Amino acid sequence: MGEYDDIINLPHPVSKKHPQMSMLNRAAQFAPFAALTGHGAAIEETARLTDSQIELDENGRAELDRKMEQLLSQVFRHPTVTITYFQPDAHKAGGAYFSITATVKKWDEYEQTLIMTDGTELPVQMILDIRGEIFDELSSD
Repeated sequence: MGEYDDIINLPHPVSKKHPQMSMLNRAAQFAPFAALTGHGAAIEETARLTDSQIELDENGRAELDRKMEQLLSQVFRHPTVTITYFQPDAHKAGGAYFSITATVKKWDEYEQTLIMTDGTELPVQMILDIRGEIFDELSSD
């Protein structure tokens, strides 16, 4: 025999003095918890997923270095390229990968950054891949 067997099947008590609370009033008693402004946003931010930055292996790094060398030798021609790069998240560890197709304006050697004609600045350490016709043209020469 269980500890609560004597009361488990009794009917739910209904007060004779106090009327039953409406659902609206019952919900309103929890309204003070809404004072935690930003709490929902903080939970959403914690749940938001980010990617880790991919570390290229030796072959991948060598291929990217070769492409950068080719691109820098032709930067004066302002080639159009598609670059896949990592953008660190401003609020938490990790980030996201993006691809941009743009025209290269110049190379900032001091900052190690490609500057595109649309104003986008891409630090070389964030670049994962570079594609474009310039590489096809140079390999066919």
